[in-house]
Amino acid sequence: MATLRLFAQAREAAGTSTAQFDATTVGGVLDQAIDMWGAGFATVVEHSRVWLNGDPAQYDMVVGDRDEVAVLPPVSGG
Repeated sequence: MATLRLFAQAREAAGTSTAQFDATTVGGVLDQAIDMWGAGFATVVEHSRVWLNGDPAQYDMVVGDRDEVAVLPPVSGG
């Protein structure tokens, strides 16, 4: 199972900072998360950067049991 790590608005929308999903791709992990947490979470993901093991990710990238997918929403402030 791949670990999904959530930050800022993604964490707020999901109500948790981590979860595990049994998926074979980054997109599969995100699809399962959206199914679990709904449209508000989907909106956050749509505007976020997604990383796989610390590197920018594409949705078709393969994930395994030791992989970590991270959702990083845009940060504002100053």
